[in-house]
Amino acid sequence: MHDFLHILLPNISAKPNELIEATLQTLNMMILSGAISLIFGIIFGVMIVVTSPKGILKNAFIYNILDKLINVFRSIPFVILLAALIPFTRMVVGTAIGTKGAILPLVFGTVPFFTRQIESALYEVDTGLIEAAQSMGSSPVEIIFRVYLRESLPGIIRGIQITFISLLGLTAMAGAIGGGGLGDFAIRYGHQRNQTDVTYATVIIILIMVSLIQGIGNRAIKKSTH
Repeated sequence: MHDFLHILLPNISAKPNELIEATLQTLNMMILSGAISLIFGIIFGVMIVVTSPKGILKNAFIYNILDKLINVFRSIPFVILLAALIPFTRMVVGTAIGTKGAILPLVFGTVPFFTRQIESALYEVDTGLIEAAQSMGSSPVEIIFRVYLRESLPGIIRGIQITFISLLGLTAMAGAIGGGGLGDFAIRYGHQRNQTDVTYATVIIILIMVSLIQGIGNRAIKKSTH
């Protein structure tokens, strides 16, 4: 078996520890930046919906600022965002390279995307339920947690699923400027040294990760709808 792998993946079999380390770095970047993005995305998504012209806490000032900021950051290609945030990242975390330096740009790149996912999920909630909660004297906080978030749970889970798959792609792009992980591993060995088996191996690992995220998300959606 070892000889077969050596023939099929000669460069991978020569550096298995580096591949494992790169995979762990990708998982670390995805989980950490994903967790931070989920928190801010839910907060901003809820704020946009409740302060919108038809929201329960109408506030044109807050709504317009959040809406414009999200549009600005969503319109910036991630590679450009990575480069633009280098001084800020260095100031905040002390470095702009490696896994540590990639977390902040990943959060900035993911939060606007996830905020829109949350916004879409919350807008799908039946307005009749919101009006019924208001007529029963529920406070805005109670409406947010008991109506908006509870009723839109399948949509939120779907948004999380899509966001993590997108985030996995962003971590690979972060490797282009020394962010570490599978992207950096594939570029250093697969592209720069023309080791095609390294490229194929990283693609397969990323496909497995995407399949796992998709599968876990689909199962969670099914459970939330029963």
